Amino acid sequence: MTTIADIIQHLERIAPPVYQEGYDNAGLIVGQASQTCTGVLTCLDATEAVVAEAREKGCNLIVAHHPIVFKGLKRLTGRNYVERVVIEAIRHEIAIYAIHTNLDNVYARGVNSAIAERLGLTNTHILAPQAALKQLSIYVSPGEADELKARLNEAAAAKQQPGTAVRLATIGAGEAGALVKLEVTFHRAQQGSVLRTLSAFGELDYQLHSLEQPSAQIGAGLVGELPEPLSESDFLAHLKSAMAVHCIRHTPLLDQPVQRVALCGGAGGFLLPQAIGSGAQFFITGDYKYHEFFDADGHLVIADIGHFESEQFTIPLLANILKEKFGNFAVHCTEVVTNPVRYYV
Repeated sequence: MTTIADIIQHLERIAPPVYQEGYDNAGLIVGQASQTCTGVLTCLDATEAVVAEAREKGCNLIVAHHPIVFKGLKRLTGRNYVERVVIEAIRHEIAIYAIHTNLDNVYARGVNSAIAERLGLTNTHILAPQAALKQLSIYVSPGEADELKARLNEAAAAKQQPGTAVRLATIGAGEAGALVKLEVTFHRAQQGSVLRTLSAFGELDYQLHSLEQPSAQIGAGLVGELPEPLSESDFLAHLKSAMAVHCIRHTPLLDQPVQRVALCGGAGGFLLPQAIGSGAQFFITGDYKYHEFFDADGHLVIADIGHFESEQFTIPLLANILKEKFGNFAVHCTEVVTNPVRYYV
């Protein structure tokens, strides 16, 4: 039987929790991982209507992009929508799992890659890469070296992200009192696995530090190119159609062809300097405030398509990720539009 833990394990191979931002609360928020999973409902927001929909569809796991709980709850009295959602989920034994900025920050099959695919962008890469590598150095006796080397190599390679390099080196016997020095370089997502492996060999002294080398697979935003340049008005029409948006708020057009496009799903205004530095003609994101639009300053066009609108295709993205792994398992996309913003046109 497929358990909720099985579902979570697969999702975390795609977007390890260690890649979430410090303010985030991604992970299992409500429910027990040991439960047998009867079905999955994917959504952006776990609202009361989504919990009711999960019940109707026979799903006891909701996989949401946004965490329903960001801060600690001191009471569960139903006084606001967050508390009511948690109460309803617990009452009906429905688990809620959030996969948020960790999914934002992965290149392969992440939120931003889904947007780039909708827009037909090519030659894409992370807009603001993060340093994601760590290095462990340890001295062991020659008799332990071979086994530890093999075990560390296995631990470091587990869930390895595409394009990353795992290196393990043995540096001379006779150093540090006839000990053998082992070094392993790994993605920070594997740190827990590496340290658990190390602990099985008793109390060993080691050094662990972060490397400054940025990863091509981990970071915020995305930049890519259109197959052919478009006029600004044609690109806006393409953007509106491809992303199924009602309207686009944007800064003044600059009367230049559009080929390079930077983007960030959700609230990505913090990436404007990187978008400008990338040479993009457009920067697509959501949640821009009035005064922040001035920061475009003639460098590019900021296009705010809305927070929900920029991330709405994360819903089928998550469903497809799960369907590929669990082919005979019920995975549904929510039919509830959870966008709290309405447009009068």
